[in-house]
Amino acid sequence: MRILVAGSGGREHALAWACARRGAEIICAPGNGGTATIAENVDVAADDVENIVRLARERGVDLVVIGPDAAVAAGLADACAAAGIAAFGPTRAAGRIESSKEFAKQLMDSAGIPTARWRAGGAGQREALRAFVDELGGACAVKADGLALGKGVTVCDDAAQARAAIDACLLDGRFGDAGARVVVEERLTGREVSVLALSDGERLRVLVPACDHKRAHDGDRGPNTGGMGAYAPVGWLDGDALRTQAVEQVLQPCVDALSERGTPYRGCLYTGLILTASGLRVLEFNARFGDPEAQVLLPLLVDDAPTMFAACVHGELVAGDVAVVAGASVGVVAAAEGYPGSVRKGDAIEGVDEVEDDVLVFHAGTARDADGVLRTAGGRVLTVVSHKATLESARRHVYANLDRIRFAGSWYRSDIAAPAALTVPVR
Repeated sequence: MRILVAGSGGREHALAWACARRGAEIICAPGNGGTATIAENVDVAADDVENIVRLARERGVDLVVIGPDAAVAAGLADACAAAGIAAFGPTRAAGRIESSKEFAKQLMDSAGIPTARWRAGGAGQREALRAFVDELGGACAVKADGLALGKGVTVCDDAAQARAAIDACLLDGRFGDAGARVVVEERLTGREVSVLALSDGERLRVLVPACDHKRAHDGDRGPNTGGMGAYAPVGWLDGDALRTQAVEQVLQPCVDALSERGTPYRGCLYTGLILTASGLRVLEFNARFGDPEAQVLLPLLVDDAPTMFAACVHGELVAGDVAVVAGASVGVVAAAEGYPGSVRKGDAIEGVDEVEDDVLVFHAGTARDADGVLRTAGGRVLTVVSHKATLESARRHVYANLDRIRFAGSWYRSDIAAPAALTVPVR
């Protein structure tokens, strides 16, 4: 099978790796310094729909695997379908479950999916949003409605902070068009967990739950990022029971609601859940694999990833749980200086070839210069992943190997999957 993976991050490297290990021939567009070792990189942006379709046609691609949210929102799946090319990933309309948080909230309410109380609006509704903040007692979450690279959420402790977050979006344009409307929702307290499932528009194959660490610094402090690390499975909960609950209360109702609207969802459906004292609630949906969740989940698969992806496209998915190997997987992100803000780039990366053979290094913000030297090229540079019999042994192993990789300004959280981090609510 010849597969084109659209994207350039750690998630896309993991997707390319998962497909290549099953014997598929891989093309990445545009790829990164890591995918170049297992695939042919072609310099076409993932959301350059016309040229991705042209590339798929020219190379006789059997399946396009859509990685990032921007490619979903650009309508890559729609364009592939129109060209008769199989594409694993939702259409633009189905992908609104992520590209518009307001749409997602409306769909959840109509489908009876449990979520936080919320209000949405633009600059004209600013006073109403501020009044809702007061109704909530000040503690809330302010979210840019559109895509903001995982950084569009401000968790607020009081009304002053919430008003400032609303104004930053609606008046100051912090997130551009993505923040022209905002969603304000009640702040929920509990443990967060991610449940991802593959869907063919009707049926679901559910992966084991995973947890990521969104905040930049140890102890879940600092600004939100795209994710600083992740682990799976989640030992502090009954994963089988949660999967059943997530399917019955969240995932299947979501897939059914989208199908009833004439926009069947085919691809990976990500739900971010919070387990509150009042029960499960949905924090967000993503219309693709999570990053860095993909980097820890895909190495656990027993089932053949390309076969499952193709089954989603052709409506042939067998419902149930995705089979995984025993043990636990931990991934830690090495970031560039300045992340999640403006970052330095172009620093030489050393030591990637010094990690142990059983350690995976998924590249994200990397590129090779004219001399073949691997250099930093983005905020989240690498995700280093270990799979071991226990979570603690995987954690120790990943950090021991992470220290072998060196580049100027490198930093990472030291508490990914640490025992203390497993007992502290994220929100």
